Amino acid sequence: MTEKKQGFKKPSMKHQPKGLSILYEDHDIIVVDKIAGLLTMGTEREKEKTAYFLLTDYVRKGIARSKNRIFIVHRLDKDTSGILVFAKNQNAKNFLQEHWQHFSKTYYAVVHGKLEEKDGIISSELLEDREFKVSSKDDSEKAKFSKTRYKVVVESTRYSMLEINLLTGRKHQIRVHFSEFGHPIVGDKIYGNKGKGAQRLALHSGSLTIRHPYTKDDMTFQTEIPQYFKTLVRI
Repeated sequence: MTEKKQGFKKPSMKHQPKGLSILYEDHDIIVVDKIAGLLTMGTEREKEKTAYFLLTDYVRKGIARSKNRIFIVHRLDKDTSGILVFAKNQNAKNFLQEHWQHFSKTYYAVVHGKLEEKDGIISSELLEDREFKVSSKDDSEKAKFSKTRYKVVVESTRYSMLEINLLTGRKHQIRVHFSEFGHPIVGDKIYGNKGKGAQRLALHSGSLTIRHPYTKDDMTFQTEIPQYFKTLVRI
């Protein structure tokens, strides 16, 4: 029988993680707003400047030997900002990952040019090559089906701001789809124009609706569209 959860008391402000804003926290999950430029998890070159490392220290309240820990549920690219969810126990992680494809995920992006169709769906089979770059490969058995819904929110003479619903969750899906569509995301150094003159990658995870792993309540988290995006389209 599962015990009833008690209210959660946050650690003191001195343990707040840098580069992350905590949107919600309880005994099962922690939801944050990640800045652009911060990895979700470590790589061979970088272990500490990551959301995972910072939040692990946060839940341990600065005590290195603490058994408190977090679990990675999903990832955002280093240069993508916005909502990240971590689990605080294995059961929560398993539940969230099992149901992840059914949750609602909304992104905002600024792309080059004006789209002829102001709303639509892009779908393709995506495959990652040996250089870790993703592209559409409809003739490969190893490629994974991907689907992205979009609508234009506002346009300027050079750019368009899009609201994007991620219908599948493949690596670099949004970036690849709009690059191959002829409208790469502003600041994309891999799939765009090398990001010349751009402050950052103009991709942001703005809204996420999940089902809580313990209460089974639907929860929606939202963040503001970055001011830089608005500047690009002159809002």
